[in-house]
Amino acid sequence: MVLDWLRQVLMRDLASLSAQLDAYPDEQDIWRSVPGATNSAGTLALHLAGNLQHYFGTRLGRSGYVRDRVAEFDTRDLTRAELLRRVEDARLAVQKALQVATEESLELDYPEELGGVTLSTGQFLVHLAGHLSYHLGQLDYHRRTVTGEASVPGMQSIKALVSGNG
Repeated sequence: MVLDWLRQVLMRDLASLSAQLDAYPDEQDIWRSVPGATNSAGTLALHLAGNLQHYFGTRLGRSGYVRDRVAEFDTRDLTRAELLRRVEDARLAVQKALQVATEESLELDYPEELGGVTLSTGQFLVHLAGHLSYHLGQLDYHRRTVTGEASVPGMQSIKALVSGNG
């Protein structure tokens, strides 16, 4: 049951991430810096894709993905299509890892020590969902700032979780 809920939230938020990137009328604005913000939307998208590919794909799904965290923050000016491809790769890694996970596996230690502590897999997956939501909100405000558009594209409601269309 918890895995289903996590899957719904993560899939909803990854769809929202793609919708946010699609909502920039000018692709170059994805990489634009804004005062008071350290990361562009492109940087946030790369970081989220790398983070999810590593923690879900490599650690849980044994995908073989090799993370380059420094490049997530140093890379600039990729196309929107390339960013969307990386987000889709992350979505597939999350989906695959959650398909093989069981409710019982959530109680097991996550297979990597994090910040000097060991968390259960369930605790860490909840953390990862919160991490995604946190940066998704930052990306939304970046888009609003650089485009002047106040709408919230692709942000799905709680109804998406109830209907399973997350």
